[in-house]
Amino acid sequence: MGRLRRLLARRRPGLVSLRTTLAVSFAAVTAAVTVLVGILSYSSAARLVRVDQQTVFAEVVQDLRDEVGQHRMTPEDFSSSAPGHDVVRPARTDVQVLGPDGTVVDSGSPGLPVTAADRRTAAAADAGQLTQHKDVDVGNDVYRIATVALGGGRGAVQVAQEFSDTEDLLRALQQRTLALMAAVVTAAGLFGWWLARRITRRLVVLTSAAEDVARTRRLGVQVPVTGYDEVGRLGRAFDRMLGRLAQSEEDQRRLVQDAGHELRTPLTSLRTNISLLRRIDELPPATRDELVADLTQEARELTDLVNELVDLAAGQSDTEPSQQVDLADIAEDVVGLARRRTGREVVLRASGDTTAHGRPGLLQRAVSNLVENATKFDRDGTSPIEVHVAGPARPGTVRVEVLDRGPGIADADLIRIFDRFYRAADARALPGSGLGLSIVREVALAHGGAPFAFRREGGGTVIGFTVGGGAMEGEGLDGA
Repeated sequence: MGRLRRLLARRRPGLVSLRTTLAVSFAAVTAAVTVLVGILSYSSAARLVRVDQQTVFAEVVQDLRDEVGQHRMTPEDFSSSAPGHDVVRPARTDVQVLGPDGTVVDSGSPGLPVTAADRRTAAAADAGQLTQHKDVDVGNDVYRIATVALGGGRGAVQVAQEFSDTEDLLRALQQRTLALMAAVVTAAGLFGWWLARRITRRLVVLTSAAEDVARTRRLGVQVPVTGYDEVGRLGRAFDRMLGRLAQSEEDQRRLVQDAGHELRTPLTSLRTNISLLRRIDELPPATRDELVADLTQEARELTDLVNELVDLAAGQSDTEPSQQVDLADIAEDVVGLARRRTGREVVLRASGDTTAHGRPGLLQRAVSNLVENATKFDRDGTSPIEVHVAGPARPGTVRVEVLDRGPGIADADLIRIFDRFYRAADARALPGSGLGLSIVREVALAHGGAPFAFRREGGGTVIGFTVGGGAMEGEGLDGA
């Protein structure tokens, strides 16, 4: 774990990590959404405020026009000193009264500018005649101004609404919106970084473990990944993959060691006999014939050993496609070939559904090894060698066994006969490499089954394997 943590701290220049990409992407999306929402919100609020202010001012002006149109009113009625002027003057507005000649009779607060158009309106005969001015600068503020004629040349009333205070309010709203947007974007960036770190933490551990395996070539690295999401499943799959690779590497190493050990004996014997060939002219004819026979036998055994090593290695990495096969048909082909080669009587008995899903070549090799093993150890026997194929004892399980009447196998050797290169003491004088039954074991395990061996009642041995369901309870002994 300490090595993995040190690897986590490493950064390669020029590469952008997934964590950074996720954090930046999250912050960018959040910023875009926040800016868009902020702009739309501010625009909508500003539009509503402006429309509301304009509506209020328009209503004030319209009420004033209705008032002067319905009643005969004079400038004194709007004077700030007149009784009840608060009722006459509209609320939240600045009012200035003009005389008939356009002079200011009662100044507003602040005083409003009077233009020639306003003077003409003050002298107008029709009550309610209107003159409007937009964006008028009064001091440091901006106003909307409407001049309404009292009629009969009696003067006019100017009503003004400050426009700049609304804009000040909107500017303050804009600044607060920008500040809020900046705060949201900053918080989104921090949260995105935290979330990206949380999401990618286990991926970084997996990446570091893979880099550690590639750098050190050690497959025994523990992957500390938890959870049941996709990353957790990936971590567990990666851990299982490393376990399988480590087991495969161990199997290969053990195979090479065992093969090297077994090859030394025939190679040493060959080297000794070859050295004798230099003095073959000095040897008597009987010794020459014996030397040549020994060389021939050792070469044959060495060839058989190499062939079985190749078959065993091929069985571990076989690429033959799996398909639906009938083990009874496979056994029938093997039995026919054994009869022709050995001249022995070999009997096949099949019962039940003997079809299974597997690799035909490997299954045929396993059955052939069993029959060859039986003919080798029961060489002088008169009873037929029996091959039984039965299925299914369990759903999807097929059982293959070969029965002989040979000398049998000692209990101490029974549980080890499927080990590579293992040969019982009674069998060491016979030809063979000790790999035949180990190949049977590999084939059975590769097909979801297991090998088994037990002593046959009445003498002899029963050796076989199952496909698809494991060894039969109480009968099979797995020599693994």
